[in-house]
Amino acid sequence: MGLHRTDLPAAVRETLARGAVIPAHPLALDAGRRFDRRHQRALTRYYVDAGAGGLAVGVHTTQFEIRQAGLYETVLGTAMEDSRSWTNRSLVMIAGVVGRTEQAVTEARTAVALGYHAGLLSLAAMKGASPDAIVAHCRRVAEEIPLVGFYLQPAVGGLPLNAEFWRRFCEIDNVVAVKVAPFHRYRTLDVVRGLVAARAEERITLYTGNDDHIVLDLVTPFTVMRDGQPVTVRFKGGLLGHWSVWTRRAVRLLETLHAAVAAGPVPPEILALDSRVTDCNAAFFDVANDFRGCIAGCHKVLHRQGLLQGTWCLDPAEGLSPGQATEIDRVCREHADLSDDAFVAANLGRWLA
Repeated sequence: MGLHRTDLPAAVRETLARGAVIPAHPLALDAGRRFDRRHQRALTRYYVDAGAGGLAVGVHTTQFEIRQAGLYETVLGTAMEDSRSWTNRSLVMIAGVVGRTEQAVTEARTAVALGYHAGLLSLAAMKGASPDAIVAHCRRVAEEIPLVGFYLQPAVGGLPLNAEFWRRFCEIDNVVAVKVAPFHRYRTLDVVRGLVAARAEERITLYTGNDDHIVLDLVTPFTVMRDGQPVTVRFKGGLLGHWSVWTRRAVRLLETLHAAVAAGPVPPEILALDSRVTDCNAAFFDVANDFRGCIAGCHKVLHRQGLLQGTWCLDPAEGLSPGQATEIDRVCREHADLSDDAFVAANLGRWLA
């Protein structure tokens, strides 16, 4: 029943394991907050041409509200259709899967039917459930689709999940990766400890979702003890809302970081990029207002470039926070070398065609 990791195309498995830039795909809307098919297609084409190794669709950055709006299957299907018509490359296609077990199973089946390779499993709806119930939920959804675990930061609805939970989760055979995004170093280490305790470090790839520490996650060896011996694992790629903007530069950044790790030791100028990328993220993700404007902030950057018509979200109450646009202007000015404005300007007409 369902899709198993061993069913995945070899190229997809290799890309996922090697580590890739996987943007969390935003939702294009018009001024009436209706689905904007043309700009949604342009976004997908942008990510493909930027060199992204995959796409994550129906996730937090896509707005969880697409489900209430009846857009879940439409948005997932659109990204699959547009990426396949634009490239022959094997992209890792990841679908956001949310809700209690019945809903999550239904979404997983929808994703598999559309050709998605894995489900990014949000556990926010399991708040208040026992650890046993949460693990049983994960096991059930894993019968339908290979899973990417998701440690979502509690500030936007995630649950605190300890190392024992992550050990049990990583023991599920159909888990292929974990997106680690608690924005918290101790909790990030809990995932690493659980992964190693499950003896799953060869099977499961770690992806950073810690937008406050992207560079350091990708160059740091994480060492924990198992049976009295040190075991070291590394984050290989990123599945990030932050990488929904300036994506061409993100692809080059990941290539640079992989090369620096391979050459070793990592030079100070590479380490110094961490604070610069984090400064940009503070503006995009609206850290000053507890992340309230995080989706609209990414929209703002894409709108500046012409990839979106505006910053609208499905929820009229969701938008830029006071002062956020000024902060975005500042980081775009101060960190212009981290942007891909010229790349977008040169290709926008093709993507919108």
